[in-house]
Amino acid sequence: MLRIQNISFAMAGRPLIEDASVTIPEGHKVGIVGRNGAGKTTLFKLIRGEYPVDTGSISMPERARIGGVAQEVPGNEVSLLDTVLAADTERAGLMAEAETATDATRIADIQTRLADIDAWSAEGRASAILKGLGFSEAEQHMPCSAFSGGWRMRVALAGVLFSQPDILLLDEPTNYLDLEGALWLESYLQRYPHTVLIISHDRGLLNRAVGAILHLDDRKLTLYSGPYDQFARQRAERRAVMVAEARKQEARRAHLQSFVDRFKAKASKAKQAQSRVKMLEKMEKITPPEEAARTVFSFPEPEELSPPIIRIEDGVTGYGDKVVLRRLNLRIDQDDRIALLGRNGEGKSTLAKVLSDRLALMEGKITRSSKLRIGFFAQHQVDELHIDETPLQHIQRERPNEAPARLRARLAGFGLMAEQVETEVGRLSGGQKARLSLLLATLDAPHLLILDEPTNHLDIESREALVEALTAYSGAVVLVSHDMHLLSLVADRLWLVKDGNVSSFDEDLEAYRAFLLNQNKPSEDADKKKEKPKPKRASRDQILALRAEVRKCEERLQKLQEMADKLSKKLADPTLYEQERIGELEVWNKKYAEVSEAIERAETLWMQAEEKLETAQA
Repeated sequence: MLRIQNISFAMAGRPLIEDASVTIPEGHKVGIVGRNGAGKTTLFKLIRGEYPVDTGSISMPERARIGGVAQEVPGNEVSLLDTVLAADTERAGLMAEAETATDATRIADIQTRLADIDAWSAEGRASAILKGLGFSEAEQHMPCSAFSGGWRMRVALAGVLFSQPDILLLDEPTNYLDLEGALWLESYLQRYPHTVLIISHDRGLLNRAVGAILHLDDRKLTLYSGPYDQFARQRAERRAVMVAEARKQEARRAHLQSFVDRFKAKASKAKQAQSRVKMLEKMEKITPPEEAARTVFSFPEPEELSPPIIRIEDGVTGYGDKVVLRRLNLRIDQDDRIALLGRNGEGKSTLAKVLSDRLALMEGKITRSSKLRIGFFAQHQVDELHIDETPLQHIQRERPNEAPARLRARLAGFGLMAEQVETEVGRLSGGQKARLSLLLATLDAPHLLILDEPTNHLDIESREALVEALTAYSGAVVLVSHDMHLLSLVADRLWLVKDGNVSSFDEDLEAYRAFLLNQNKPSEDADKKKEKPKPKRASRDQILALRAEVRKCEERLQKLQEMADKLSKKLADPTLYEQERIGELEVWNKKYAEVSEAIERAETLWMQAEEKLETAQA
């Protein structure tokens, strides 16, 4: 059980949490939500003990292990699999000690504990987690240095999931996952055996992977039962009740004050007026929660073009001599809303580059409307903003002839208000940087907008605003996102990028989700088909014959080994390598090669005979 009692904490004189309390029972999965900057990540640091609370206390079971993803794993030469295995420090320590322990009692204790923590299945469990997060079996044996920072963050996530801490703290874990990885994580967390706290703006994750929502708002913590959608309804209902109560109270106060104002000067009513003054003083003012400032995106509207705006015929593309996508026959019209599905590495980004004219076809034909304008947003563009410049300076570079007032209006249309316009980008939040990048991508009113993970760092309100803006937008949209809520509300066509091809996925996203979660689970029928009928028990004569065959194989192998030993001694004679004996050396080398091949065949026959005998005796 995690118990937070009356804690307060301020950073740089700014109060983030005041007299907040909550109790989270063991094994509960809780999503933590709140506005950007409310203090959610700080709450995690308080739980981990990185910051001391100003007042109050945080308590948990004495030996409870707390785990979270603090940073990416280093780019060293250790394989991904070994990196994840090392994350379970207890198992790693016991395995190392087992190699050197000499005391019989200690050895027995080590083996017992290794059995208790299921240490022998560890490699399989670690491999399954890495596979779920997008790493193939071959990649799992590659060094960490072979992967970029985003992929090493996945390895760090795999490590903490594998170590199974008693309290798992995850801060925006889907920000560096694709849709397939995010859906796998949802499924994994549903089965996780211990307590989980997740800071997330991913509505799908908060609806499917948690059973409660912890809301950090106005420096207080409030725990709501149920997933995010239920929390949103409860919060709206609660706010409506408080607004209604505040209005009733205001009307009552106005009525009392009116009586006081009318009769306080009259002697006959003075006592009654004084009584109402006291009532007003005792009345505790009901303050309804502030309405959150509405988040907006304002995409400029492009003129209409004749369809199609892009057509690809028999396209082949890739990098250098490596073909990534082939047999591309695609069409995009201006009213299309397309989601690209498929695991990382299958070619979604490659297709996006082709569509945005950032990568040419190796073969085939691509036709674009002559007036086509394309807007492109990818997460790496957020990281490429000039951190020492302000948003206003960024947009002035693109629109040097526009009046500052017009430029500020454009920034305001993407939620960048007066206080952020003049702030250096390096001091803006991740969400504010993403808004600036989206503004720059849509500045020219594109007919086609390609968005690669646009919701990273956007809070839930901003994601909802993005949905509204894309729904109202009159251009075509191609989306790559791990946010199923966004995809389900925006996309009306699904393209599956898999095995070098791009094909239409004719079912809905829920069907795709079910497909991903079940594709590695063989069906019961398939399992039954795989079950081989049990062979009839062999007779005594059959077993004797098989034993005789095994003996013959062993004798044959032994004779061949003796021949190989004699030939090895012969070839070890240094005089055999003198110039005048070269012909003789070639003869003996040929004989040795022939005997070696015969040994390999004899070993195979012997192993087959052994297997037949074991099967017959089973």
